[in-house]
Amino acid sequence: MSLLPFSSQLIADVGISLGDEGKGRLIPEVAEELRGTRAPVSVVLKVNGGANSGHTAGGIKLNLLPAGVVVHDAAYLCIGSGVVADPRKVWWETRPLEKKGYTVLSRLRIDERTLVSDVSHRLLDLAWEDYRVNVLAEEARGSTGRGITPAYLDEVGQQQITFSDFLGGPNYFARKLAQRADRACRTIQHVCRVSAKTWSEFFDKLTAAELRANAEAIELGVFTKEEFDFTRFRGTEPFTLNIDALTAAYWQAGTALAAQIGEVRELILREVAAGHTIIGEFGQAYWLDKRHGFSPNVTASHTYTPEFFESAGIPVQRIHTFGVGKAYDTKVGTHTFLTQMDDAHPLTGILKQLEFGTSTGRQRMVGWYDAVEKGDVLRYGGFQDVMLNKLDALTHSGAWRGELQICVAYAGPDGRRYHHVPRNEAVRKSLRPVYTQHPGWTADISGVRKFADLPVEAQRYVAAMVKSMLDVAYEGGTWPAADKLPNLRYLGVGPLPSQIIKDVPATTDLIRLAPV
Repeated sequence: MSLLPFSSQLIADVGISLGDEGKGRLIPEVAEELRGTRAPVSVVLKVNGGANSGHTAGGIKLNLLPAGVVVHDAAYLCIGSGVVADPRKVWWETRPLEKKGYTVLSRLRIDERTLVSDVSHRLLDLAWEDYRVNVLAEEARGSTGRGITPAYLDEVGQQQITFSDFLGGPNYFARKLAQRADRACRTIQHVCRVSAKTWSEFFDKLTAAELRANAEAIELGVFTKEEFDFTRFRGTEPFTLNIDALTAAYWQAGTALAAQIGEVRELILREVAAGHTIIGEFGQAYWLDKRHGFSPNVTASHTYTPEFFESAGIPVQRIHTFGVGKAYDTKVGTHTFLTQMDDAHPLTGILKQLEFGTSTGRQRMVGWYDAVEKGDVLRYGGFQDVMLNKLDALTHSGAWRGELQICVAYAGPDGRRYHHVPRNEAVRKSLRPVYTQHPGWTADISGVRKFADLPVEAQRYVAAMVKSMLDVAYEGGTWPAADKLPNLRYLGVGPLPSQIIKDVPATTDLIRLAPV
C-alpha cells in the first residue's frame, strides 16, 4: 500500500514493550519519508530519561543525544525539560561524533529547565543497588548506574539544579552542588549503609565503566584516559567528595554549553508555525513508565505520549504516535517475564547472541511475542502507526522445525482468562501465557524489501502479531472503523537502515492473512 500521511506535525516515537525495540532507527526513516515534502523534519527532541536510554541509529550508538544526529538536514537536536542530562556526558558524546563528521553542537539546543545530573547521582545509584543486595538481601535490579533515578528524585524533592544555573554566576551553582553532594554522601553512609571500602570502590567502578564506554573516543584521540578518571572526585576521608574538583569539572562543562541552552518550547512553537515536523524520541518504553510499569523494574520518568508536551513545554494538541516493538520480546532486570523462552530452546541461544543492552552491554532475556502487553498499550496508550523490528531473527535452520508462538492471553490458576495486564504483581506471577502456534520459515529474509516477497509463513506470522494485538485491545467491544486501526508502517528485517519493508498491506487486508 502507499504510505498514508501522518496525522500531525508532532510525532511521538514510543516503545510498546520494555525498551530495546529499536526506536532509534525510526527517526531517520520518518525523516526520509518527509524529506522534500511541505513538512520536513526540522526538530528531533529527546523527551525523557537520560544517558541510560541507549538508541542506535544509522549504526551510531547514542545515549543522551537524540537519534536525529544522523538526520543531517534536521536543523535542531533538542533535549527537553523532561530529561536529566550530565553536561560532561553531552561532551563525551558530541566531540567524537563531530570528529567523525557529524554536525552536532551547532544544532544542539538544551532546554534551560533540563535537569543537571552529576557524579553524586551516580554514586547514589550504585549505593541503592548495594543496599538492595547487601542490606535487604534482594536480587540486584540491574541499574545502569547512570544516576537517572536519583536525579529525578532531586526534582520531586524540590532540590533540582537545571541548565539555567549555568547561565548565572558560579557561586550560586557551587552552593547548590555542594548541598547536593552533602545530601548524597550522608544518604550513602547512613541510609544505604555502604561500607567505606565499597564507597571507595564506587569511583573505580565508574572509571572502568566510562573507560569502556568511551574507548572509541580515546582511540580517536578526542579525550585522554584522565578525562574519565572518577577517583579525582573522591574525598580524603570516606563518604566525602572533592567538592572543588567536582564543581570545577561541572561548571566548565556546563558553561561551555551556554550557547546551546535556551527556550526549547519557543523553538518548537516556532517550527510548528513554520509547518515543520517535530519528532519526540522517548527513552525506555510504556511498561517501564514510573506509573504504568512494575516497580522496581521501572524508569523514573514518564515514557509515553503525554510526556511529549510536558518536556517540550507546549500546549496539548493533536499528535501522531508511533508504537515500536519487535517480532519477539526482551527484558532486563527482575521482571515477571511470562513469555520467557526456555534456555534449552534452540531459538533462545540464537536470539541471545543479538540481545545486549546499548547502554550497559547487559545480556537481555528473550521471550515470545506478548500480544497482551502490546494490546494493552494500544487500548490505554494509543498509537496510529506501528514499527516491528527483527523479523529476520526468527528465521530457523537445522533440526529445529521453527514453530513460533504468540501469547494471546494469560490464564490464572482458576482458569480465568486475562486479556489485559493485571496491576497486582502477585496475580501476575500466578499467570501462565496462552499461546497460538505458527509455522516458521527457513529462507533468509534480510534482503526482502516487499511484503509480498516474504515467505508465506512470515507473512502470516506478521499478520498474526498484528491481529492478536488488536484482539486484545478491542476485546469485549466493537472494533473501530478500518481507517482508525493502527497501521504497520515499517517492518524491520535487519539492522541496517535499508533493511525495512514499507509496503505492508493495510491493516484490514493484513489481518485476513492471519490463521483463524
